[in-house]
Amino acid sequence: MLNLFRPATTLMVQYAHYHRDRRNILTHVVGIPLIVMSLGMMLMHPVMTVGDVWFTPAGMIWFLSSLWYLTRGSLLLGLATVLVNAALMWAAYRTPVWVAWLGWPVLENQPVWLLGVGVFFLGWLVQFIGHWFEGRKPAFVDDVVGLMVGPMFVVGELLMAVGFLRRMHHDINRLAGSTR
Repeated sequence: MLNLFRPATTLMVQYAHYHRDRRNILTHVVGIPLIVMSLGMMLMHPVMTVGDVWFTPAGMIWFLSSLWYLTRGSLLLGLATVLVNAALMWAAYRTPVWVAWLGWPVLENQPVWLLGVGVFFLGWLVQFIGHWFEGRKPAFVDDVVGLMVGPMFVVGELLMAVGFLRRMHHDINRLAGSTR
């Protein structure tokens, strides 16, 4: 089903149906940020300018996805997801500096997107290990919007773990079941 405009709680409950095993959720807390950061690494070029403003494909995707997260009906979850994704994009842009600081010669003459491809595959590998624990296919197989919900789900899980989003947490447990 491709309905981009469902509210956050509906999206989170639907996504949670595929993610009730704590080990799967933990792999998502690792894998999804790797995937988001890798997209920033792979899409940091070309740098485009309009007047004095510069932007990249990664920045455009971050901006458009931020609008989507902020309009799902949960301001806290939307804002937190936007900020986490911004931090991951910042980390992606800083990758060349970190690689140089670490002294890794592998990327001296290689573009950062090449490292991004490796990080992307690592993130997905971690995800698929989680779904092996879960015994279920990834949510995006049945609904491609799950690719957008993943980062929101990880941020939501972390917020719920520290006591925020109590109503949403209750709804997820009631409709998708508690974690095991």
